[in-house]
Amino acid sequence: MPESPRWGEELEPAVRDEVQIIVDAFATREGGGIDIGVVVDPADNRVDYMFALGQLLVRDQHLPRVLDLLRQPTEVELRENEPDRLQRIIPGVQLLTLGRTPEGEEHLVPSAIDLVDRELGLGIATPNHVLTAAGTVGGCPATEPAEVPFGIEPYPSVCHGNGGAGVLIYMADTGLLAYPAQGHPWLRGVREGDAEDLDPGNGQDPIPPYTAHGTFVAGVARCVAPAAEVIVTNAFAVPGSTLESDLVPRLVAALGLGVDIFHLTLAAPTRADLPLIAFEGWLKLLRQYKGVVCVVAAGNSGSRRPSWPAAFSDVVSVGALAADWRSRASFSNHGGWVDVYAPGRDLVNAYATGTYVCNVEPYTGQERQFYGMAKWSGTSFSTPIVTGLIAARMSRTGENGQQAAAALLAEARAQAIPGVGAVLRPECPGDRGPGPAGCCCAAHRPGRCACC
Repeated sequence: MPESPRWGEELEPAVRDEVQIIVDAFATREGGGIDIGVVVDPADNRVDYMFALGQLLVRDQHLPRVLDLLRQPTEVELRENEPDRLQRIIPGVQLLTLGRTPEGEEHLVPSAIDLVDRELGLGIATPNHVLTAAGTVGGCPATEPAEVPFGIEPYPSVCHGNGGAGVLIYMADTGLLAYPAQGHPWLRGVREGDAEDLDPGNGQDPIPPYTAHGTFVAGVARCVAPAAEVIVTNAFAVPGSTLESDLVPRLVAALGLGVDIFHLTLAAPTRADLPLIAFEGWLKLLRQYKGVVCVVAAGNSGSRRPSWPAAFSDVVSVGALAADWRSRASFSNHGGWVDVYAPGRDLVNAYATGTYVCNVEPYTGQERQFYGMAKWSGTSFSTPIVTGLIAARMSRTGENGQQAAAALLAEARAQAIPGVGAVLRPECPGDRGPGPAGCCCAAHRPGRCACC
């Protein structure tokens, strides 16, 4: 399926607007712009996948043959004469920047991979995919932030006690807002990894797209596990998006932090629905760290199509329940590859202060005023509920991350909703209202759940 130079004409307006934000951000990114290719599936006019033009991820053992097939210099010649064109991303996978063929075709990534597929097999070389936190492109959020009254409390509300104590959560997101925690006490102690992990939109007015996404996500997790240690990092090369080649080295570096739970709120549809090969390499490294669990948002395309990295069997993938907590949210991806669903519609938590100008149809140009809190929807926000529940269980039972996740998933399957799947709802130990164990009444939603 070739890249379409006319993708803007083929996508519905809301998706087109989101894609344009991403393409423009990469084109103007600090340190040098990158051109992004967009492949549209003609069957439904959805984004099939997005990728960096002129770049391939290649498995090490097949690199010599791939270079020969694509009429590129040998590995030795590249390392001697053009070392920037070959970069090791993780053991087993390298990033190849294509040079011009005799015909001057340096950007035809889909055609190059088609050739590799035919000669060597699927998954030997893949695009350098774009992973994003942007709406129906495949990630989160599902909506733009909505206004809430000044002084509103978070929803789901803050649990009492020391749930999550002794547990370290590493969040790969948009970074953390640099405002005092006094107005948001449930965020007290949440920290960024380093100075580069501050949210790049902090303090700007109007508020840029994706600003405070990481802060909101951290706030949701902290409401469920108020004593967990949380590190929020800016994993996106540009606001709201990153490349697989940029994300994976960051995650490799984080393996040395002693993390209990990796929490990833990013997603990508991929070429031919094949796995992200560099991320797959990271998961192999992660297996060496006993008990560590990785929790990933399923994405917001409202599709059964696998979204990566959530579709890996080694992670806990989280979809979203609708506002009634009894049905699947319309935006949530779904299917057998999604492990569990949690509330993800109309959650309320920490946000930036100032004016936000909507960027996506049908609200383009509408101004919204925020006072440090917002209402937001997406699998990005159902996912930290599950992360928080895992952390709270770990501190309560002494289980490691994988053990706690397995126990919670067993509970979720036991209370599965027909037509939806396994479900978890926010619960504060010792705070249950009337009803059996596992009831969601602790979240102050009587009548919303079968047990209330």
